Amino acid sequence: MTVGGAGPRSRSLFRTARGVLPGGVDSPVRSFAAVGGTPVFFREGRGAYLTDVDGRRYLDLVGSWGANLLGNAPTTVVAAVRRAAGAGLSFGAPSPLEHAFAAEIRRAVPVLERLRFVSSGTEATMSAIRVARGATGRSRIIMFAGGYHGHSDALLARAGSGVGTQSLPGSAGVPPSVVRDTAVVPYNDLEAVRATFDADPEGIAAVIVEPVAANMGLVPPAPGFLPGLERAAHRSGALLIADEVITGFRLRRGGAYADLGFRPDLLTLGKVIGGGVPIGAFGGRRELLETVAPLGPVYQAGTLAGNPLAMAAGRAVLDALTPARYTRLERTSARLERELVTLAGEEGVEEVAVQRVGSLLGVFFAPRPVTDFATAQRSDRRRYAAYFHAALRGGVYLPPSPLETAFVSMATTPADLAAAAPALRGALRAAGRRTAS
Repeated sequence: MTVGGAGPRSRSLFRTARGVLPGGVDSPVRSFAAVGGTPVFFREGRGAYLTDVDGRRYLDLVGSWGANLLGNAPTTVVAAVRRAAGAGLSFGAPSPLEHAFAAEIRRAVPVLERLRFVSSGTEATMSAIRVARGATGRSRIIMFAGGYHGHSDALLARAGSGVGTQSLPGSAGVPPSVVRDTAVVPYNDLEAVRATFDADPEGIAAVIVEPVAANMGLVPPAPGFLPGLERAAHRSGALLIADEVITGFRLRRGGAYADLGFRPDLLTLGKVIGGGVPIGAFGGRRELLETVAPLGPVYQAGTLAGNPLAMAAGRAVLDALTPARYTRLERTSARLERELVTLAGEEGVEEVAVQRVGSLLGVFFAPRPVTDFATAQRSDRRRYAAYFHAALRGGVYLPPSPLETAFVSMATTPADLAAAAPALRGALRAAGRRTAS
């Protein structure tokens, strides 16, 4: 495997990009700020691999942050997009592609009795919360520390001195008044959720949760957490929103909720259902979605929503998602997990936790399993940076942040993992020695 790393063209492009884009990037995690160094610029992706502008090749374990479930540039999806583009890039008006694709999604996600397309996951979660507030007539929402539901103002909150009762803006530019109605509690902590409901039994409109937390590294739900969340919400007349922008169609054909023992009132999708083309969707029970304009008083709109390229790409992806492919993906992902655990043991790596749910995988340099944002933050970030850069030099592209999740694609084969094993061994060796956190 060709040795990777940010080459001279990447470095040159980054210098140029910083002259026109804030930090040289269009999304912060791409900047490598969390791991140091210069971001790699890519020129193409094919299957399980990416090639950078210097001609260096990498096994792709980021997959456009989970969107590329089939791998990079799958031929059927590319062909579908080309056909759609030939008929028109955007109409700003209804097309048959929209309701046909929506019906296909609904067959796989039965809780989506009605759904609407948007252009991003941020729009999807923002809209779902607006529906919840409009339908219940309540203002407050509960979210979980370390969860990420897009960058709309009300969801950029962090826990204040009164966890679950007082929240502070998580970003400059977000007024305290905007997050006053956002309660932030620890993930996997049902008691904190119940206490928040007890403190305001008739004021909470909804709880929003990632069924599998994938924005603080990979943190699985504790047994009973999600069903308990559903009971707590409904006991107080609140709604439960499942943010499946990451997990939807990645862990199974449909929503992850179906295998995790709960049933949300509203659900959001993104990433996989666009096959790499920008997309989002929100939906749920019919009576809730019929509060949305033009049928009801909850306003939501989008000029490019239902874009024909996204509809065509998404339908091509769903057509490819067979049970056999999910079975192979699970085997490949489990093999990667075993490989990392085995290599860490052989190299004598101290205090490393490999956590996986399906094709989502996180590596924490921490003394014990990570169960929430507080324990994720205590993981050793410098060791992760050493792990990341050693893997990059060996031709494996991992998430450039210790609080992000790796994604295995359906294009990844056991042979790809075998070829990557020396690079992963070297990466774990580089991170093996503990440093001060």
